[in-house]
Amino acid sequence: MSKLKTRLTDLLGCEYPIIQTAMGWVADPKLVAATCNAGGFGFLAGATIPPEEMEQAILETKKLTDKPFGVNFHMYQPNAGDIVDMVVRHGVRAVSYSRSPGKKMVAQLKDAGVVCMPTVGALKHAIKAVEMGADAVTVQGGEGGGHTGSVPTSILLPQVVDALDVPVVAAGGFKDGRGLVSAMAFGAEGIAMGTRFLMTSDSPVPHKTLDRYVNTTNPANVIISKAIDGMPQRMITNELLGKLEKAGGTKRLIMALTSGLAYRKYTGVSVFQLLKSAVQMRGSGDLTAAQSIMSANAPMVIQKAMVDGKPAEGVLPAGQVAGVINSLVSCEELIQEIVQEADERLSKLSQLVS
Repeated sequence: MSKLKTRLTDLLGCEYPIIQTAMGWVADPKLVAATCNAGGFGFLAGATIPPEEMEQAILETKKLTDKPFGVNFHMYQPNAGDIVDMVVRHGVRAVSYSRSPGKKMVAQLKDAGVVCMPTVGALKHAIKAVEMGADAVTVQGGEGGGHTGSVPTSILLPQVVDALDVPVVAAGGFKDGRGLVSAMAFGAEGIAMGTRFLMTSDSPVPHKTLDRYVNTTNPANVIISKAIDGMPQRMITNELLGKLEKAGGTKRLIMALTSGLAYRKYTGVSVFQLLKSAVQMRGSGDLTAAQSIMSANAPMVIQKAMVDGKPAEGVLPAGQVAGVINSLVSCEELIQEIVQEADERLSKLSQLVS
C-alpha cells in the first residue's frame, strides 16, 4: 500500500498525488487518459482547441478512461463560457486556469461540484485565488516551463503552504519520486509536471520535436525569454528564439499580426474577440502592441513545433528538468517509477528518524 494518500487524492479521486498539466497542443485525450489510467490525474488543454473540438476531446477522453480527469482553459478566452457549460454537463471532475479568473465562472463551477485548481506563480496570487473560491492551488516556481516567475520552487512553495489552508500542489522542477517526497516535505500534497509528461511515449508531440527535448542535456539551455509575448517564458533555445531575440519592433509586430490571423482562422473568433483577448492579457498595461497581440496568439507559434513537427520554426516550452531527462517511458512506467521511488525514500527517511 502506497503512503502517498493526501487531501489532493481525495479531492480529485485519483490514486496518486501526481498531476499532468495541460500543455497546449500536447495534453490531448490520449495523454490525459494514459495518465489517469496509471493512477495520476490529467488535465486536457482547452486553451488551444475550438469549441466544437473541445467537447469531442472530453468525450474521447471518457472513452479512453473511466477515471476522473480535468480541463484547463483561460477564463478570458472567447469560448470560456462554452467550456464551463461543457465541463458541468459532462461531469468533468476539475478545472485548472491561470490569469484573469472570472468570479461568476468560478461560482458556477463550484455550484456544480467541479474542483477549481488554478495555477499561480506568486504568493499574492495564491491568496487571491483561494479568496475567489479555489479548492486547491498549484504553485509553479521559476524552474517550470512556459510562462513562469523568477522565484524558485524551494522558496515559493513553503510561503504558499504557510499562507493557505487548501491543498497546495508543487510545480516547477519535478520529474521523479525524490521530487515528490521533497515537495511533501515542504508541505505540498502533490506535484504537477508538464515537461516530464510531454517527454513520454504517450505524448502526441512529433518525434523531430521530441528529439530536441531529449537531446537537450544541459539545464542551462532551457532559458527564460520575453521575446515571444513580453512576459517571461521558459523554453529551450532554438533558431526561432534566436531570431526573435534579435528582431526589431517592426518585425515582431509583423510576426504578431501573422500569428493573430492564423489563430483567428483556426478558432473562428472575430477580430473584436481577438483584440479583446489580447487587451485582457496585457494585465499591467506595460506591453507593446506587438506583445499584446502575440500574448493572445502565441499558441500558433508553439503549434509549429508541437503539432507540425518543426522544432526550428516554433517555440519549445520546457521546464529546466528537460536537461536531465533522457528517456521516453510510458505514463504507466513513469508513474510507477515515481511511486516506487517515493515509497522507498519515505521508508529510508522513517528509518533515519527512528
